[in-house]
Amino acid sequence: MRVLYFGTYERDYPRNAQVISCLRTAGVEVIESHAALWESERHKLSPGARTMLRALRAELRLARRSADGCDVVVVGYPGHLDMTAARRVAGSRPVVFNPLVSLEDTMVDDRGLLGRRSLRGRVLRAIDRRAFRTADLVVADTGAHAGYFGTHFDIPQERLAVCYVGAEDRLFSPDPRPETEFTVLFVGKLIPLHGVETILAAAALAPEVPFRVVGSGQLDTALASTPPNVRRESWVEYERLPDLYRSAGCALGIFGVSDKAGRVIPNKAFQALATGTPLITSDTPAAQELLEDGRDALLVPPGDPQALAAAVRRVAADKVLAAEIGMRGRETYAQHASEEVLGMRWRSLLEELVTA
Repeated sequence: MRVLYFGTYERDYPRNAQVISCLRTAGVEVIESHAALWESERHKLSPGARTMLRALRAELRLARRSADGCDVVVVGYPGHLDMTAARRVAGSRPVVFNPLVSLEDTMVDDRGLLGRRSLRGRVLRAIDRRAFRTADLVVADTGAHAGYFGTHFDIPQERLAVCYVGAEDRLFSPDPRPETEFTVLFVGKLIPLHGVETILAAAALAPEVPFRVVGSGQLDTALASTPPNVRRESWVEYERLPDLYRSAGCALGIFGVSDKAGRVIPNKAFQALATGTPLITSDTPAAQELLEDGRDALLVPPGDPQALAAAVRRVAADKVLAAEIGMRGRETYAQHASEEVLGMRWRSLLEELVTA
């Protein structure tokens, strides 16, 4: 099988890098047809007029590309603007959309940056609807997200599939863990989805436990004044992340209270599982698809700093529990989200589509 991975997708974004790596692991030849656009854009989900002009030029370039010799076209994230060009290039070949998110859901409902009736909000809604309904197959990151896409965009069940985000096995592995001070690690964008305020409040409730927060974003101001036990870094190199996880006592997922927060399992959760780091995250419909509280993760109510602080203290005080959760989390990852497993899942989905 030969796949054309197509669009203005962000090459270094984990979802894209992971899908390409998974497919190649499964023996699929992946040819990239990429037009650089979003790598230098901080606000790719709500771009300004200048960026939209650059996007138009990129789409015109993409529309002149060829899919000769390929069996299927896969549009990467964020590829919502690329679907028209992808359909043109694909011809009679099937087009698969790897969206990760709905633009309107992210910017309007989750982050609250745009009004639902604002011009930009309506534009994002139109882009979303066209992109999702143009695809022959939409591959969501969780069953909860697939259900939302199907209901919100009126997509038939047979045109929806699920494949977890996973982590890059070349980096995130359960190598020996160094003997270091127990530290709670959070890595990610500071956006409402992740529940930064809940994390900081939990840190204040557990002043004896060190917290390390790595990231920046919309809620930077929330970290202007942090509890004394919180160490903050705005950025670290991606290649360093595995060592950060392996040196942490436990890692945090997401704790936001939006509807979207209940539909996703973020990269950071899979990265923690892959490295055997005990994971604490919200008890949501998406998390329950993969994880069992007390077995391979600790699940707490969304937006509840008291419950999060209690879970952190529980893991910090019980090395045996921490080791068991980390070990079982790694087993869950290997069984359901490793590159080998996800690669075969992606390949089977594409083969079924091409055959049909």
